[in-house]
Amino acid sequence: MIKNDKWILEKVKENQIIEPFEAKLINLIENRKLLSYGMSSYGYDIRLSEKEFWIFKHIPGTVLDPKSFNPANLEKAKLYEDEKGDKYFILPANSYGLGVAVERLNLPENITCLAIGKSTYARCGIIANTTPAEAGWCGHLTLEFSNSSKADCKIYANEGVVQLLFFEGDPCATSYAKRSGKYQDQPEKVTIAKV
Repeated sequence: MIKNDKWILEKVKENQIIEPFEAKLINLIENRKLLSYGMSSYGYDIRLSEKEFWIFKHIPGTVLDPKSFNPANLEKAKLYEDEKGDKYFILPANSYGLGVAVERLNLPENITCLAIGKSTYARCGIIANTTPAEAGWCGHLTLEFSNSSKADCKIYANEGVVQLLFFEGDPCATSYAKRSGKYQDQPEKVTIAKV
């Protein structure tokens, strides 16, 4: 069963499962409209970090290999700031980018969450990969975005970018932490594919 705001607040108080944590949806700061982040009725909207955003680029003669990922296939995106103070990256049309969450997760061994796209971005052609954070996982999620539109699109830093949905179950025999998963304890930095 998907968990609600009361449950999320209780788990944050017990285990600090999300840091930093906002107990309500934030969509306005100093009269500046934001893409909302913080706790919603049945989830939590996390923010995209301004620290880095990488865009896949084509290098003739190369093939992306998830078993042997070549970081040369990524190009660091520039962080822009407009006159209102909004910070953003540009995800070019028909491209794919990697970012990282501001919030750090620390999931107990009986809680798993899924990161899913926000509808505001989806309406602009931005598809956020559904990313699981398994029971016992901790760190900053690396987030993946596809721009399926024919236009460049802004991806706002320090604003809501994906929503986390939480699920609770019986503790598993082997959690992500116990099996020393390869993406455990990710810093606030994009983590590339590894085997």
